[in-house]
Amino acid sequence: MKIEITSSGNFKNAESWLTRMLSRKPTSELNQIGATGVAALSRATPIGETGKTAAGWSYGISRTSSGWQLAWYNRSHPETMANVALLIQYGHGTGTGGWIPAYDYINPAMRGVFLEASKKLEGTLK
Repeated sequence: MKIEITSSGNFKNAESWLTRMLSRKPTSELNQIGATGVAALSRATPIGETGKTAAGWSYGISRTSSGWQLAWYNRSHPETMANVALLIQYGHGTGTGGWIPAYDYINPAMRGVFLEASKKLEGTLK
C-alpha cells in the first residue's frame, strides 16, 4: 500500500498579512484606549482631601522588542517616595502605627477598558 501526499500553492497571503502587521503602528487605537483608561481611573479614584490622585492619571505608549506597550501612570504626589494611587489600592501603614485597608478601585475601573480594548484591537487585525 502506497500513500502519497501532495500540496500546491504558497503562503504569500499569510506572509503579506504578517508583514503588514509587523510594520503597523496601532498608536491611534492605543491613544484612544489610553485616554479611556485615564478617564475610568480618574472617575474611580477616591477624591480624598485634595483630589490630586484622581487628577494625576496619565498613560504612555512605547515600542518593545515584541510589539507595543500601553501603560497607565499616576504621578500625582511627587513630594512623596510612594505611589499614592497604589497605597490606596493595596492599603498601607500610617506613621502612627495604624493601618489603612486596601480599596480595590483600579481593577473594576479597568475591566471595561480591557474588554473594549480587546474588541477594538481584534477588529483592527482583520
